[in-house]
Amino acid sequence: MTDNRESIYDKIYKIVRQIPEGKVSTYGRIAEIVGGKTGARMVGYALNHAHLDETIPAHRVVNRNGLLTGKAHFHPPELMQQLLENEGFVVENDKIMNFEENLWPEI
Repeated sequence: MTDNRESIYDKIYKIVRQIPEGKVSTYGRIAEIVGGKTGARMVGYALNHAHLDETIPAHRVVNRNGLLTGKAHFHPPELMQQLLENEGFVVENDKIMNFEENLWPEI
């Protein structure tokens, strides 16, 4: 089972690496792209383990409402917001204000 989970995580990381600077995606959208039995929570679990790999822009993945629900896994937690603001996002009360117009991939 571990090998299967690692394979799913690798697929998730590959997709997250494709999110361009200045765009964000959601746990659910990433799960849809991966397909299979992968759900939004699995994407969250994978990204919780990705914070040490700087090649995975986990800060660009938020919940379906644009909330920074993964910020607790950044050190310090404010880092997620700082990284998003560095890319031009406006974040207020842990929510991306210009969220919907910057969703990736476009559907």
